[in-house]
Amino acid sequence: ANRKKNLFGKGIVSMICTRQVMPGHIIIGAGDGTVAMINTSTMKVVRKVKLVGGATSLSLNAAGDHFFVGTDKSMIYLVAIEDFEHELRTTCNYNSITDVAFPEGFSQLFATCSNEVRIWNSKQKDELLRIEIPNLKCQCVTIAPDGKSIVTGWEDGKIRAFKPKSGKLIYSINDAHRNGVTAISMTNDSKRIVSGGAQGNVRIWKITPQTQSMVASMKQHKGRVNSIQVDESNNYCVTAAADGSCIIWDLNQYNRDSCLFATTQFKSAVYHPDQSQLLTTGTDRKITFWDVVGSSEIRIIESSKEDVNSLAISPDGEWFVSGGNDRIVRLWGYDDGEVHYVGKGHSGHIQACKISPDQSFIVTVGSEGAIFMWKMPEDCLYSSAKAEAKR
Repeated sequence: ANRKKNLFGKGIVSMICTRQVMPGHIIIGAGDGTVAMINTSTMKVVRKVKLVGGATSLSLNAAGDHFFVGTDKSMIYLVAIEDFEHELRTTCNYNSITDVAFPEGFSQLFATCSNEVRIWNSKQKDELLRIEIPNLKCQCVTIAPDGKSIVTGWEDGKIRAFKPKSGKLIYSINDAHRNGVTAISMTNDSKRIVSGGAQGNVRIWKITPQTQSMVASMKQHKGRVNSIQVDESNNYCVTAAADGSCIIWDLNQYNRDSCLFATTQFKSAVYHPDQSQLLTTGTDRKITFWDVVGSSEIRIIESSKEDVNSLAISPDGEWFVSGGNDRIVRLWGYDDGEVHYVGKGHSGHIQACKISPDQSFIVTVGSEGAIFMWKMPEDCLYSSAKAEAKR
């Protein structure tokens, strides 16, 4: 009676009974990731294994010789009952995903960032690479146009660049922004990074194989910088901030070229492929079209009953997609400003959306940790003739 029983850490959270193979046993999943098989007559542990994350659900397969384990770190394992041999079957993010990025002109893979940076294969839908830094959150990600680095902004204020194949750290820019790097973009030659921070600073960094040096720091925003996009000429970039302003910066003179104001916290600002117009959105739930040269509003459309967090324009400039707190993905015609298609599936706020470079699918990421890939409707596929005519 005094014998101390071996307790399972963080409680037993799931349980199933064995059937065809090794009947008379129960399998339990514990909150600390332990999965154990227990003989029901002796109540002794026969086998056990430790997995990543608390074992929140267990399920036997039809043959009864294997079972699946789902964990609170969004892993699904397949475990053999005979010997507890296990393999990781599928995995995804278990926390809010803040950003998604494609390589320049390449749709086979994309990067997402959450508590870690992950690279996904868009054909097989599986994870190719994971880059983790313990106890730190990645807030924004971009892939260098030359494809040689994944550049990320972190909540500790550092910009870190990693190799796309191995995930090795190439360089780290310390103290890039106080209170965290919140937005990041690169020029088309991959030689300069434009970053934005939680305090409204916009900084330009010159990147060489040996050094990373700050070229300019521009402080005009009074709130968090939520998005940055460099234009195709590499001469300008647009930043959207929570202070109700979008600023177009001159990347050669390092000063403000023009400014757009609205009574909203801007969440996203994107250039149309022909660079003549901008689309912005934010907490006022409207999508606004702006003329880049005159910094004037061209058209305002009501888009949703809740905040819109992200916009993306298709490579041919015919369509754009929006996503936000109402959890609905909307595909709009650029010229008519009408919603043509709607996608429902997210159970959390949509934080970011991107259209693939080949315009065949849309990727949206949400605060519930989900990544959705949406097939582009037939009539919205890339039209090179239309794109040429637009230019």
